Amino acid sequence: MNQFFKNSWTRFLRSSNHFHFSFFTQNSRKFSHFSRSFEPESWRSMEGLVRCSANFAPLTPISFLERAAKAYGDRNSVVYGSVKYTWGETHERCLKLASALTQMGISRGDVVATLAPNVPAMQELHFAVPMAGAVLCTLNTRNDSAMLSSLLRHSDAKIIFVDYQLLEIAQGALHLLAETDTKPPFLVLISESDGPCPIDVASETCEYESLLANGHDVFEIRRPNSEWDPISLNYTSGTTSRPKGVVYGHRGAYLNSLATVLLHGIGSMPVYLWTVPMFHCNGWCLIWGVAAQGGTNICLRKVTPRGIFESIAQHNVTHMGGAPTVLNMIVNSPVSDRRPLPHKVEVMTGGSPPPPQIISKMEELGFGVSHLYGLTETFGPGTSCIWKPEWDSLPLVERSKLKARQGVHHLGLEEVDIRDPVTMASVPADGKTIGEIMFRGNTIMSGYLKDLKATEEAFSGGWFRSGDLAVKHPDNYIEVKDRLKDIIISGGENICTVEVETVLYGHPAVIEAAVVARPDDHWGQTPCAFVKLKEGCDDVGAEELINFCRDHLPHYMAPRTVIFGDLPKTSTGKTQKFILRERAKAMSSLS
Repeated sequence: MNQFFKNSWTRFLRSSNHFHFSFFTQNSRKFSHFSRSFEPESWRSMEGLVRCSANFAPLTPISFLERAAKAYGDRNSVVYGSVKYTWGETHERCLKLASALTQMGISRGDVVATLAPNVPAMQELHFAVPMAGAVLCTLNTRNDSAMLSSLLRHSDAKIIFVDYQLLEIAQGALHLLAETDTKPPFLVLISESDGPCPIDVASETCEYESLLANGHDVFEIRRPNSEWDPISLNYTSGTTSRPKGVVYGHRGAYLNSLATVLLHGIGSMPVYLWTVPMFHCNGWCLIWGVAAQGGTNICLRKVTPRGIFESIAQHNVTHMGGAPTVLNMIVNSPVSDRRPLPHKVEVMTGGSPPPPQIISKMEELGFGVSHLYGLTETFGPGTSCIWKPEWDSLPLVERSKLKARQGVHHLGLEEVDIRDPVTMASVPADGKTIGEIMFRGNTIMSGYLKDLKATEEAFSGGWFRSGDLAVKHPDNYIEVKDRLKDIIISGGENICTVEVETVLYGHPAVIEAAVVARPDDHWGQTPCAFVKLKEGCDDVGAEELINFCRDHLPHYMAPRTVIFGDLPKTSTGKTQKFILRERAKAMSSLS
């Protein structure tokens, strides 16, 4: 990979009670990291202390796999249809894959990309690529060829692993790269694990299992020189239309994996159903986290309500995750797609604030729902609504409202606060004053690849600025109100789109809703609602929904416009509001 930032950047990072002086330089498409430790004065006053291999090793999630192979070696690590691997087998396969990558010329800091759904190869690549000293770049499976070629060029990926169902898109991207005189990455085809490759492999590609077979299981793992070395490159989801390359370090990945396990209440040997895309924030870091607990990964290529219920019943699933869109899909699924749950299945949801109505309906079906909040830049989960036993006696509606809050920061972070973005003063914990959510701690990205300006802006003031607006309640739990760019200012009044969307979800005919600003000559902006109705509810019109909102909100907050139809989504279930804003803007220009 080319230089991490356009210019050398000097930073002081406080980590593990010692200081690091870190900077990055360009070195033949690789990350190069140089670090010197500066021990604080207190160490010098205490005789007999030494840091060595006996008491220090860089934190890395690679160690989770090594431990799982020893502690849970004969237990299933992955189940995908008829394919099953144990942790011992997964460890061996990852060693062979890492060996094969080095035989192909992959060196420390090189980028290896993937374009694949939740299949066993994706789980293995999360360990094998960093074991080879390389950086894993998991790309969104809904990217078209043009976007994919742009991200491959930006990342300088040397190899791309592509699922056979996405081969045409990948080949289109490689063709576009060739047209610009950019050397395309070598393509490795991932076929179904339990059958022959359904596609003829071209001479300029190779097949995943064949590549793995050429590796050696006695491979010596290339461990990170520093725990701040990069482990993965994740591009933002595209809800803002311009993806950024977010770089994670080994230390942050290690800590966030364990923090997410704790947030999700995952004990030893769980059975985790993959409904969260593995490419998204490395599966919220749970690909590594499930290994830490010796769990079983149930891979689901396509997420459907029927597939979810059948997987739970067949494999005795204990945990799963998903954006509110997945929860919405479950609660609105036909009865014929459902099966009784063998026990309460714990679901962790995040990505956007879930409507309280959806949470209550999930619990009625027998699921336990915990709500997290985070961004790509925070390795996924950063906060969670920690449940308190005294809330159990509250009415269901009140419990759901409490669970819809974003809660407090997890143990891997130093602090999360709501602050005035100009003065940087912490807002009062009154549940009313709106400020920007800001983070600091070890599970914050290293920076944006090749975008020093954006990195400096995100870290200005000594905090990571999320761009999300929230309030802080008297119990210090935070509650997201809106994205900074989504807030509607109508006649001088601030309108939080999340509040309007929550009311719309309360209408029995609404299955999905998103609210954006529509330019208005008199008010400046007015709320414009994009709504998808449930089947059989086509008789519900705009006036009914507007009046419904006016019955539950101040009139100025109610939508002035309602548009019916499907909502554009990212593959992680987030509504692409930038597209809706453009539609609302176009409607205003035509009126």
